[in-house]
Amino acid sequence: MDFEFTPEQKELIQVVRDFATNVIAKRAAEIDETDQFPRDIISEMGKLGIMGLPIPEEWGGVGADFPSYIAAIEEIAYASAAVGVILAVHTSVGTFPILYFGTQAQKERYLPKLASGEWIGAFALTEPGAGTDAASIRTRAVRQGDKYILNGSKIFITNAGEAGVYCVFAVTDPTKGARGVTAFLVEPGMPGFRVGKKERKMGLNGSNTCELLFEDAEVPVENRLGEEGQGFSIAMRLLDGGRIGIAAQALGIARAAFDAANAHVHSRKQFGQELAGFQGVQFMLADMATKIQAARWLTYHAAALKQQDRKCTREASMAKLFASDTAMQVTTDAVQLFGGYGYIKDFPVERYMRDAKITQIYEGSNQIQRVVIARQLNDVKRI
Repeated sequence: MDFEFTPEQKELIQVVRDFATNVIAKRAAEIDETDQFPRDIISEMGKLGIMGLPIPEEWGGVGADFPSYIAAIEEIAYASAAVGVILAVHTSVGTFPILYFGTQAQKERYLPKLASGEWIGAFALTEPGAGTDAASIRTRAVRQGDKYILNGSKIFITNAGEAGVYCVFAVTDPTKGARGVTAFLVEPGMPGFRVGKKERKMGLNGSNTCELLFEDAEVPVENRLGEEGQGFSIAMRLLDGGRIGIAAQALGIARAAFDAANAHVHSRKQFGQELAGFQGVQFMLADMATKIQAARWLTYHAAALKQQDRKCTREASMAKLFASDTAMQVTTDAVQLFGGYGYIKDFPVERYMRDAKITQIYEGSNQIQRVVIARQLNDVKRI
């Protein structure tokens, strides 16, 4: 199979790459150090169409295909993993739920604003007692006339505090388990809804991660996404695309770390020769490059299947699993190749290593990815 991009795709990716190189990369260290959400960069990305790449033109998007969107995440994550995850969450689980499951009125209200970057999307499923076991969420939604009353909390919500709309999941019928979960579109300013504590993280600084609090929050009935009881199904159907996005983020981080390490060992001399001349270093670089290439093929194979609207649960989990493990290994090796320099903040590899770790955890931990893959093994089709 050939995953070569078309001339049109290459042109689009080059636009993203140029912006990532000329704007995002120059601010990446500052964003990490200050942990300030880069709203100006996101606004510029909106003007370029990056915030609405895979959204149809009728809703204000670019109408690009899914692999091009995934390539954009990779390019942006190469420059800044924090900006990369802002885009990935905004699109894969912030905008797609409305595109796929929203009513005409919901699409008209939200999609143009999301595609332009005027609003940012967020996804609120995780709770203090429900992370991997998403079906056990406790946030309740009770209908009262023309509105729902929500009570509960969410944690680890990316883009919180900056989002214009949150896709929130709550239990409407606790007797039905996962089939009693319903999705809602919640906006800032709705009575009883507020953003809580912002988390201090190891990496991805600049990407907001906060708790959400619902205290008799009032959400209009017309803001229900899908039917009552359809929420868990909506969440699960979004995961394949989301996991491919995280694979692309991990791939971008790994590429950045490899390029930095490769340049370093060719410029630094020890014992009278370049570090790159030592076989041990060469073997490390060879392993890093091989794993990155394998992660690339897994990621874009899954993206191609998604574009064709084919089942890709197994492939998405494989891509996310392998790419994130690769990112962690490659960034760790990059720090090692830099020696003492790799451990100080004057060089970017320590940031790459901190940013890489979360890719093994969110969007389903890598242990869960192995469970998903194992359950899908009987569906393997051979050519």
